[in-house]
Amino acid sequence: MMRILLLLATNFAVLLLASVVLNLLGVGPWLTTRGIEMIPLIIMGGVIGFGGAFFSLAISKWVAKKSMGVEVIDAPRNERESWLVATVTRQAQSAGIGMPEVGIFESAEPNAFATGWSRNHALVAVSTGLLERMSRAEAEAVMGHEITHVANGDMITLTLIQGVVNTFVFVLSRVIGRFVDRVIFRDEDGRGIGFFVSTLIAQIGLSLLASMIVMWFSRRREFRADAGGARLAGTQSMIGALQALQRAPSEGLPASMQALGIAGGERVSGLKRLFMSHPPLDERIEALHRNS
Repeated sequence: MMRILLLLATNFAVLLLASVVLNLLGVGPWLTTRGIEMIPLIIMGGVIGFGGAFFSLAISKWVAKKSMGVEVIDAPRNERESWLVATVTRQAQSAGIGMPEVGIFESAEPNAFATGWSRNHALVAVSTGLLERMSRAEAEAVMGHEITHVANGDMITLTLIQGVVNTFVFVLSRVIGRFVDRVIFRDEDGRGIGFFVSTLIAQIGLSLLASMIVMWFSRRREFRADAGGARLAGTQSMIGALQALQRAPSEGLPASMQALGIAGGERVSGLKRLFMSHPPLDERIEALHRNS
């Protein structure tokens, strides 16, 4: 909770500072004379930007269970499920978090993910393919990776970052739209067709830039989670797990879930790399070797 309050306070301060700077530079009054009230626009952008991000986080476990067909283990039915629950329990205690829900979903590909709205109300799920294709030591490292995501508060932090960039996209796209409509199209009201078209184009362009920021953080958190998995289960086990992912089938998770899974990340270059949610697996393995 303290993490959320601190990040929200920081983000609010950034937005407030932006408003003050615009006013000191004379941009705020200039915009006001052209029908743009910055404070109400920023507040509306914050409500929409953060509201959507937090709503997605709040329903993330429900969506994950439904979309992936996750079967939560309430009472282990066999030795494999007992081992899985016992391993997550031990790692959660070691990481200092509440016991997550533990589940299994049907997939031939070795994969796993963690989600949830807080460190103490999370879900950790693994695929049947992971349990069948990986050794117990490698599977333990994968669960350590996911537990580290939860312990680091990665889902919450990613949601807050998404909320900030959503807010800036909302505000800046409308400032640009009003500017284009009033200055270029000479519409006195500033709400003509030029406003709507230029706002839409600006929102698309700014959203792409915002996605680069979000994906940059997503890639960094994977390195930290790998390091956490190595601490909880051993470096060689974590390396072995990532190597097993390299040998796995490539069908992957649904698009809405790919950023949550441990698998993914082919080596690419150019602009495509900026939109990757995961670093290439060989880079993650190299990082573990360097830090071992």
